[in-house]
Amino acid sequence: MPVDPGQPRAALTSLSDAAEEQSDEARERSDAAAEETGATPAGRGEEAQPTDSDEEAADRMEEAVAEAAEIAEETGGLGELGRPVNRRSPFFIGMAAAAGVAVTYGLVELTLRARSVLILIGLALFIAAGLDPAVTWLERHRFPRWAAVLTILLAAVALVGGFVAAAIPPLVAQATALADHLPHYARSLQDHNSELGKLNAQYHIQKRLSSLLSSKGSALIGGVLGAGELVVGTAAAMLTIGVMVVYFLFGMPRIRLFAYRLAPHSRRTRVILIGDEIFTKVGGYVLGNFLTSVIAGVGTYIWLLIFGVPYPILLAMLVALLDLIPVIGSTVGGAIVTLVALTVSLPVAIATLGFYIGYRLAEDYLIVPRIMGRTVQVPAVVSLVSVLIGATLMGIVGALVAIPAAAAVRLFLQEVVFRRLDTR
Repeated sequence: MPVDPGQPRAALTSLSDAAEEQSDEARERSDAAAEETGATPAGRGEEAQPTDSDEEAADRMEEAVAEAAEIAEETGGLGELGRPVNRRSPFFIGMAAAAGVAVTYGLVELTLRARSVLILIGLALFIAAGLDPAVTWLERHRFPRWAAVLTILLAAVALVGGFVAAAIPPLVAQATALADHLPHYARSLQDHNSELGKLNAQYHIQKRLSSLLSSKGSALIGGVLGAGELVVGTAAAMLTIGVMVVYFLFGMPRIRLFAYRLAPHSRRTRVILIGDEIFTKVGGYVLGNFLTSVIAGVGTYIWLLIFGVPYPILLAMLVALLDLIPVIGSTVGGAIVTLVALTVSLPVAIATLGFYIGYRLAEDYLIVPRIMGRTVQVPAVVSLVSVLIGATLMGIVGALVAIPAAAAVRLFLQEVVFRRLDTR
């Protein structure tokens, strides 16, 4: 913002008046002290010596103010920069070290206290970085950025809505069927000729349930309330992530430029090249992971239709959703589908288990290397180790972002660390 020349001049005028008054007061005190001691007053003879340091300080201050007024008159501004602070002075070194320790401690404390929020922000930024290549592709095909972002978000909402629409009717039907059969189950417990009645007579199921409800009813209610709180918290976290993804997608170019600007100008070009490559790998990983999940879901749907396993759409979407988690997602999804296949028959469940074992091998050695090998370029051992470490540190979120994080670290080692070490 430009400086008004009149402002420093007016301020310097008042400051000069104050300095002159201070200098006059210092001279009066010096003269008074000289009269009391019988010395010659300062400035009244050739051998006059100052008797008070205040007079000298006031004169130097008046001189500095006059010089500032002269510079302001000549330049109409605030003058030039002075000499830099001596960074090798003990005081500066001590203050810099103390400030570094304080800032580091504050950052660590802030990270620990805001860990949950930072995880949500990091996950939203990761999802936005993964979706950004699709938005960029639409922009290259004459889509405005807002229209490209809106298209990608509508596609994501459609997928989530399809999963919910497929999941709710079976859950409602099963819950209704269970509520309808509860009276029948209660009568069967009293009938000693039925299977439930025999089990009740042998293991006292009804008595144990009554004692459990009477003695630990409050604990059960607390557990239900805790589960409801967990569901509400998860829904709020997902909503927060969705909103942040929208903002990050709209502002991704500016976010990247801001991050690159933090690097020194002499290194900025190199940082831009490496940063763009990391963003490309993140986008390739997200797209490849989505494709493998689609393949897993479609394969599951076809298999369940062939063998008549109930809820094929719901289970296929569940497997596709779990397959987004590297290494362990398809295994967990296959176990769930195998348990559901037990409701059909034991041979069908065994065949389903074999199908998922074969699919897991095909995914690890055929699908993933072909889809992600060219973009992420992370060896299988590194992927496994990074997923295990990420899951240990941050749970499912850590397992989800582990492979692109490993790819970024590998790129940094190859392009920066190893090249510097090789030249030494």
